[in-house]
Amino acid sequence: MNMLSAGGAPPRVLIADDHPLYCDALRAVVPQACPGADIGEAASQEEVLAAIAGARAFDLVLLDLNLPGATGLSCLHALRRMVPTTPIVVVSAVGDPKIMQDAIMSGASAFIPKSAPSQVLINALKVIIAGGTYMPTGIVAALRNAEVSPGSDLTLRQRRVLELLSTGLSNKHIARELDISEITVKAHVSAIFRKLGVTNRTQAGIEARRILDARHY
Repeated sequence: MNMLSAGGAPPRVLIADDHPLYCDALRAVVPQACPGADIGEAASQEEVLAAIAGARAFDLVLLDLNLPGATGLSCLHALRRMVPTTPIVVVSAVGDPKIMQDAIMSGASAFIPKSAPSQVLINALKVIIAGGTYMPTGIVAALRNAEVSPGSDLTLRQRRVLELLSTGLSNKHIARELDISEITVKAHVSAIFRKLGVTNRTQAGIEARRILDARHY
């Protein structure tokens, strides 16, 4: 299911970055992934939070972590409290896999380095817009050495749902793959989130990769 076309209105995208040249680049890239997007801009943490608190909601946020007024993941944390279900894509010059991991576990739907080619960003945004998740290889590699959450209390069907979820499939496509109803898939996803202690599909995808690496199921 497409997250960003509620009511058929053009999706609203907030570009949160204080570098004019990169803002221009994002303004050129976003329409290629999200045609007709209504694009807004904010150049500091204060401006981001003010924009989010405005009368018109945004459907997607592209967030630079190093905004004026922000410390660490402060802007991401504040956004998650204000709009817990809005997809937030971190687009940052920071390349530390630990920071990438922390951002994802704090609720970002994706983390894309600014050094990535524009086509990578376009492809990632298309996945997010379609309701999927995007994780760079740096996060996956970092997690190989992390403490494993085995997920031993997941049923065989829940493990299969989790495996498909981790590839970015929507509930509808998982239902089709497993020949079950979408309502059943939603029930499995809710149970998986509860058992793994996660709150969104991106976090569940990370846990799935950790489990797959550890258990090879």
